[in-house]
Amino acid sequence: MHGGALAGWLLMALCAVSGAYCLLRTRTGTPQERRTARGEALMGFGMAAMAVPAAVLTPPEGAWAVYGVVFGAAALRALWSARHGSHHLHHLVGSLAMVYMAVTMAPGAAGAGGHAGHGAAGGAGGVPLLTGVLLVYYALYVLRSAGHLIPAGTGVASFAGGSAEGVVRGGGGGVVGSATGVGTELTMACRLTMGIAMFAMLLTL
Repeated sequence: MHGGALAGWLLMALCAVSGAYCLLRTRTGTPQERRTARGEALMGFGMAAMAVPAAVLTPPEGAWAVYGVVFGAAALRALWSARHGSHHLHHLVGSLAMVYMAVTMAPGAAGAGGHAGHGAAGGAGGVPLLTGVLLVYYALYVLRSAGHLIPAGTGVASFAGGSAEGVVRGGGGGVVGSATGVGTELTMACRLTMGIAMFAMLLTL
């Protein structure tokens, strides 16, 4: 990444923690919620592996093909699951973005930018228009997600289209309501973190 190895390690840590939290969420909730958590855990760990600085660990050539196959399958699953909820469309975009980055960073790719944590030494890669579209999408996603974490009634929350739904849902319900509210906010914070990480990784292409 442009920020060097330190930024790569920070991204890896954030994505790994987000993936671990999503993995914990697979133990509770409805079957649909557990499936969603598994998809988000896969995304978090995949992004963490991709963000490891190449100066520390250079992936074998076949690793990029594995990324493409795994997240290609995840994209198909998200497309099928989108019948039950629009949030799966976001998973679809994320999985396709991972496939796109894997293809772009693969050795021999035209203008390959190299490993996401390697820095800008490899130059720009990918299709500028597609990269730009994904950057705009994730910028808007991050703003919207951040808005949902800001209490309603503030100017920032109104601007970002957010609400205090998670906070209100957790209030007035005693210990159970408080725990539910905290869990909802942590889940939104986890998704926000992965959105920021995806935006940062796309900037390295």
